Amino acid sequence: MREFVQRSLSIALFVTLGALALALAFGAAVALAAALAATLVWLGFHLWHVARLIAWMQHPSPYHMPEGYGSWHAVFMGLYRQARKQHEGRKKLAGTLERFTSAGEAMPDGVLVLDEHERIEWMNPMAVEHFGLDRKRDTGSQVLNLIRHPAFHGYLAAGRFNQPLTLVTGHARERVLSIQLVPFDLSRKLLLSRDITQLERVQTVHRDFVANVSHELRTPLTVVGGFIETLSDMDHVDDATLRQFLPMMLEQSRRMQRLVEDLLALSRLENEPRQTELERVDMAALMNTLRVEAEGLSQGRHRVEVLDAAPDALWGNPFELHSAFGNLVSNAVRYTPEGGRITLAWRAGPDGGRFTVTDTGIGIPREHIPRLTERFYRVDRGRSRASGGTGLGLAIVKHVLARHRARLDVESKPDQGSSFSVSFTREQLCGAAKTGTDPA
Repeated sequence: MREFVQRSLSIALFVTLGALALALAFGAAVALAAALAATLVWLGFHLWHVARLIAWMQHPSPYHMPEGYGSWHAVFMGLYRQARKQHEGRKKLAGTLERFTSAGEAMPDGVLVLDEHERIEWMNPMAVEHFGLDRKRDTGSQVLNLIRHPAFHGYLAAGRFNQPLTLVTGHARERVLSIQLVPFDLSRKLLLSRDITQLERVQTVHRDFVANVSHELRTPLTVVGGFIETLSDMDHVDDATLRQFLPMMLEQSRRMQRLVEDLLALSRLENEPRQTELERVDMAALMNTLRVEAEGLSQGRHRVEVLDAAPDALWGNPFELHSAFGNLVSNAVRYTPEGGRITLAWRAGPDGGRFTVTDTGIGIPREHIPRLTERFYRVDRGRSRASGGTGLGLAIVKHVLARHRARLDVESKPDQGSSFSVSFTREQLCGAAKTGTDPA
């Protein structure tokens, strides 16, 4: 701009001096006409550049600038450099904003940006999923009209956002969210949401587990403690009294022992790494062992059959498989009335192997079947305890089968018996080549 003013003053001085020279040489009229013509040319030159500048400013482009002459060249070049600088700044800002937006879109937690009136300015995909929103429809809407949970309304009205709020959402109340409002930029807020459903389930399982273990131990401890207290209060304990109390005390102590053993087995299965070196499990021998154990547990009250105990073998952990199959067999004996039939079967074919325990027992209602492998889950708690079960057997079965990549299928109807089947892949049969690692 300084250069432009200097050049304009220089031209004005040149025209003035030229006019004076013409006045001295040819007279005032000629000098005045020449000065006027020069002024018009000078004004036209500048007006032409001004018009080009106005046209460019109406549609500015950082990649194209009108060519200027004389002092206008410096003006146009200065404006061009400024336009390029602003364009690069906007481009950089847009890139930064895009990266921030992409980061927000990729966040595993939900994010809602609220304006000073609690209207939604922006949301990421996880927030859409958490609250069931529609980005196009709900942007600009009041958040209170979209999240209608009374606890959230109270949380927002209270204005104390230092602690998160837990919400249970969904028509079936199947999702648990931890949400927190974070004020920023004087009047705006971030609404952050995190899905803690799985964490809540784990905590619920942990609470139930502690409660169940406490309950399972309380009864035998109370019984044993009562017997001991009774015996200690007696001045003289005869043999008849001991024969009455000691078997019951022994049974309760064995019940606690079975519970502790099952808890230790379950803990080992959950925490130990899967065995990499597999052993050959002789299924014919295992089936015979299971039959003997079933007959011993039955004490002649049931008919125990073994079908097609083929001499096939399986790659696996013999101790764990014996434990899992033994749990299924003992359950069949416990829940089958006297005179019933228990059938064990092992079949191997091109698609894999299948171990099945079928009984003619009391059966299981359909609604209970999906939860049978939960720890301490019982269809009939009183009957289960009376039969000597700990409530952990099928949980152990589930973990053993998971370690062997096998599948458990249950078919049952009340008063018509049950069938528990364990399916193994073809690669787990000993007919497949052994690689020294888990069957894939």
